[in-house]
Amino acid sequence: MDVPLRKGRRIIAISGPPASGKSYLADALSTRLPQACVVPMDGFHHSNDHLHAQGMLSRKGAPETFDVAGLASVVKRMRSAGEVPFPTFDRARDRVVPNGGCLRTSDTTVLVEGNYLLFDAPPWEALADLWDFGIVLDVPLAELRERLLKRWLDLGYDSDAATRKTEENDLPNARLVYGKRLRADMVLSG
Repeated sequence: MDVPLRKGRRIIAISGPPASGKSYLADALSTRLPQACVVPMDGFHHSNDHLHAQGMLSRKGAPETFDVAGLASVVKRMRSAGEVPFPTFDRARDRVVPNGGCLRTSDTTVLVEGNYLLFDAPPWEALADLWDFGIVLDVPLAELRERLLKRWLDLGYDSDAATRKTEENDLPNARLVYGKRLRADMVLSG
């Protein structure tokens, strides 16, 4: 994967459904690529208070539960050299951590990972112009289901709650990602 720098940086999107391995791949690449930084799309979740007020808290993780404009703004700032703070997400506490991460001036590779980075629906599809390279992870739904159940159980949810979160939210989101996917430069299956 030879992706040239543009204005001093390369921005790579790693997209796929929940539990497809986006964070794992981004972290692995960041240890192999010099001067790389991982930026999680989950840092751009709307707050739980906002989602509750909109009646959307149970759908957290669906496309409409993210601040797409905020994500686009931060990624555009990352194009030029300089330090850029960005929010991260604490899954155990289920909340955004403002300024939880920071792209350093010396970083030349930005690995943005998230479900909808190559999603073919407004306003998400406009993000495609921001990426120098796009990677999609393609994992069978049965495997995703197992990974998602394990994720929620490991976070302390009981079996019924883990099954509900998986079946009623995560797998519908996975089907959305697979059903409306823009072309990627690389698709990794398995």
